[in-house]
Amino acid sequence: MGAARETAGPVHAPSPDRLFDPEPSRRSAARELYAEVKDLPLVCPHGHVPPALLSDPDATLGTPADLFIIPDHYVYRMLYSRGVPMEGLGVPTRDGTPVETDHRRVWQRFCENFHLFRATPTGLWLRDELANVFGMTEKPSAGNARRLYDELEEKLSRPEFSPRALFRRFGVETLCTTDAAGDALEHHRSLREEGWGDTVRPTFRPDGVTDLAHPDWMDNIERLSETSGVGVTDYGSFARALEDRRAFFKEMGALATDHSALYPLVRRLPKNEAEEIFARALRGEATEEDAGSFTAHMLHEMARMSTEDGLVMQMHIGSFRDHDEDVHQRFGPDSGADIPVRADWTRGLGELLNDFGSNPRFRLVVFTLDEGAYARELAPLAGHYPAMLLGAPWWFYDSPLGMRRYLDAVIETAGLQNTAGFNDDTRAFASIPSRHDVWRRVTCDWLAEKLITGVIDEEDAGEMAHDFAYGLARRAYNLEGEPVRSTR
Repeated sequence: MGAARETAGPVHAPSPDRLFDPEPSRRSAARELYAEVKDLPLVCPHGHVPPALLSDPDATLGTPADLFIIPDHYVYRMLYSRGVPMEGLGVPTRDGTPVETDHRRVWQRFCENFHLFRATPTGLWLRDELANVFGMTEKPSAGNARRLYDELEEKLSRPEFSPRALFRRFGVETLCTTDAAGDALEHHRSLREEGWGDTVRPTFRPDGVTDLAHPDWMDNIERLSETSGVGVTDYGSFARALEDRRAFFKEMGALATDHSALYPLVRRLPKNEAEEIFARALRGEATEEDAGSFTAHMLHEMARMSTEDGLVMQMHIGSFRDHDEDVHQRFGPDSGADIPVRADWTRGLGELLNDFGSNPRFRLVVFTLDEGAYARELAPLAGHYPAMLLGAPWWFYDSPLGMRRYLDAVIETAGLQNTAGFNDDTRAFASIPSRHDVWRRVTCDWLAEKLITGVIDEEDAGEMAHDFAYGLARRAYNLEGEPVRSTR
């Protein structure tokens, strides 16, 4: 690569008014609201940061490719869509296909194609991370890739860019991970023993054992038996093992459970039917119909258990996972080919909400990839059932326009207090503050429009901005203590 191509490029610092409307009075109001909330602590009640990243005091974020590209399906999905092979981006395969191991080459391909992220939320997060976490305002390109890699590599080797140092710098008050039912939680135990208290908490994710169609279901059942100390030999011992693990997760600081399903179907089976289906599964004879019925049944059982142990129940619904069969076979699940589908929430949740929707010990936070359901079903449901809250815009809609559509669709019908605030739902650790910042900017701009049109007054706007940024998430997940208004 010639020296001329390594000269410094133009500086492109993120605009301080990004995501604010250009109309002067609205922009001014948005600025004032944002100034009050931009430095509030971060509450992260749902995400996928591995706890090992924080439990090991010597952990690093790896190379620039490790940090920005290889684990982030938001990034490699876009590159793949334009013909960049995932193997060439260093994404690990499960079929033995060789992948690029030279992370400089991975980074070069990323920078050569950085223009693909223009006007996308991923591009917004990446630019913000580079500028505000690493102090780099030069836009990545083919010409500066090598120099940017060198600068990032040097910074990532410094103590102040370790995961723990950045965690403190980001002002994270609470971070919840997502952990399998059979996980021993050794990293969480280590953090608690080290004095981290309840800053980093686990979340109980039982899909690997409640979904009979999971490819590793039998291995997961064996792991559940091992960690719970309950030999799972039938449906009754399975339920006892799950209750044991929930109790252990709660002891380790868990606030919530998390459940993923294609459709929001919840149906309690007669006990003998659940027992028969589970017995067939143990024999390797469960059908696709069995798996669907059992998942619907176990969602009802998880709700029942939540009324007993107080863990908040989260449901993520509407993702047709692994649509690209070739990518799934070569790279495994959750490799960027997940597509939204429509969901019938009103009928699907009917039994659950009639059984538990008014129970003061039950809380259900729902997330959907069916945007049409927000105004049509979810806002009216949350606006009636005391136990139900609407989760933040999720996945494809965790974006400036997705957030605006969500706010327009749900607040008038459900009201602000029937929403659960924001969560970043990310594996990309360094993007956490960027994602929260987008939410805070968008909600402040949305409130500014309501303020200048007389829908709310200044007192309302200030309190609502604080709730959007901080208070709603704390209340939704039963975090103790009074909300703070001081900056970090």
